[in-house]
Amino acid sequence: MDFDFTPYFERYEALLDLADRLFEQVAEKHPECINCKIGCSDCCHALFDLTLIEALYLNHRFNERFTGSEKEALLETANAADRQIARVKREAYRSLQQGKGEDEVLEGLAKARVRCPLLTGKEKCALYEYRPITCRLYGIPTAIGGQGHSCGISGFEQGKPYPTVHLDKINEQLQQLSAELVRDLGSNFVKLVDLLIPVSMALTTIYDEYYLGLKQPEEERLPKSRRRSKRSR
Repeated sequence: MDFDFTPYFERYEALLDLADRLFEQVAEKHPECINCKIGCSDCCHALFDLTLIEALYLNHRFNERFTGSEKEALLETANAADRQIARVKREAYRSLQQGKGEDEVLEGLAKARVRCPLLTGKEKCALYEYRPITCRLYGIPTAIGGQGHSCGISGFEQGKPYPTVHLDKINEQLQQLSAELVRDLGSNFVKLVDLLIPVSMALTTIYDEYYLGLKQPEEERLPKSRRRSKRSR
């Protein structure tokens, strides 16, 4: 694909650096509450989705680092995780259809546990230096949509005032960066901006010209009459 993603990835990396700094600021003020350590993988089982720029970046770094049988094994693990996540989300949707309240369903999703495909047998992230923002901020108080959250094994106590990272602001920047990327790509799929997918799908997706809306498959470009004649050959 003849498109340079580098400027967009660099801007995204600046947001990654910001997330790291925010984590360190909270950790410096409340070190007694931070329980993140090597071997702890609580955050690696939480469900969350990525914006387009996050997914593209993680996919790029994944393909850059892994090849051969190691890559195939990780992709197989990602496929298995994706099927598990799909089942969890279908059950959540079914619950909504059956009349359960949205808050109750979201609480259930927050408690769901699916092992990240990048989590190795040694309980370490295979792409730790390139991990998403959600992973970097897990372990300190965050808020989204006015609702506060913190890691269940941290020392932060409910009801007490702590420095809190407001994810809405960061998500706005991620959405804006994704929107600029889709615009500059000249994509025919403007809804790509609204894309939200789990890590597992970000790894397995092939982000080529067809997926990004820069080209159409040959069959879709042909007039209907020619499609039929081509199939009948």
